[in-house]
Amino acid sequence: MSTFAVIAHRVTATNTRLGSVVTPAQALSRLGRGDLALGRLDILPSLDGVEPGLWALDRLEALGVTVLNRRRTLVAAHDKLATAHALFAARVPHPRTVHVAPWLARPELEPPIVFKPRFGSWGEDVIRCDTEEEIERTLTYLRSRPWFEATGAVAQKLVAPRGYDLRVVVAGGIVIGAVRRVAAPGEWRTNVALGARREPVDPPADARGVALAAAAAISGDLVGVDLLPADVGTWVVLEVNGAVDFTAAYSLENDVFSAARTALCAGRLPVGVEPAA
Repeated sequence: MSTFAVIAHRVTATNTRLGSVVTPAQALSRLGRGDLALGRLDILPSLDGVEPGLWALDRLEALGVTVLNRRRTLVAAHDKLATAHALFAARVPHPRTVHVAPWLARPELEPPIVFKPRFGSWGEDVIRCDTEEEIERTLTYLRSRPWFEATGAVAQKLVAPRGYDLRVVVAGGIVIGAVRRVAAPGEWRTNVALGARREPVDPPADARGVALAAAAAISGDLVGVDLLPADVGTWVVLEVNGAVDFTAAYSLENDVFSAARTALCAGRLPVGVEPAA
């Protein structure tokens, strides 16, 4: 019988609810033609790249394994510069983004802007600058960060914060889950790691459409799309997460984990497929 496995280094609650977790090396020895593998390699804690094993996803495809969230998808999601290029090419709304690095000439940076690691999460080292002086101080700080020396940062035009965003989970071209993330008092960022709270939400049709377009732009099979409200009825994609964590609180019509597995396996594996051991 065909099997379904989650390729990851971290045994998180999300990964284990999706399927049986195997490392890239384990996947190469356990999976073969007709099996299905979901790439869930994440950002390094050092914020300078993606966890090792991306090459294994290409190798698995060569062995006949159907790979979801392929190597190029994970790179396009995790590297915010690559995300910006993909969204721009697909005409998906996204803040103007430029690359800032020690080895590059400094681009024109007009406040208000936000500096971020190219490979980052959890709101770490995400810095808002409202003045030229704050930009200069931030650039000085960034030069002290090892990840900045390795990969540089992105600078994005600030989308006026409204105290919340939407995280929409897309699986197999279907919106299967979402929450509203409300920033903590005195905080403009909406990361849960920074104290934001999650609220159930049924995203409006316009938000769903933008999330689906963002997932399609990077060929994402299972991704989280962070949306910021802009003008009335419009949304801007802030980030796309290729190893998005979510909980039952994200569920819409159906349990979000069951919905994810169903959407991912549709047309690929028999109903009731067993995960890899």
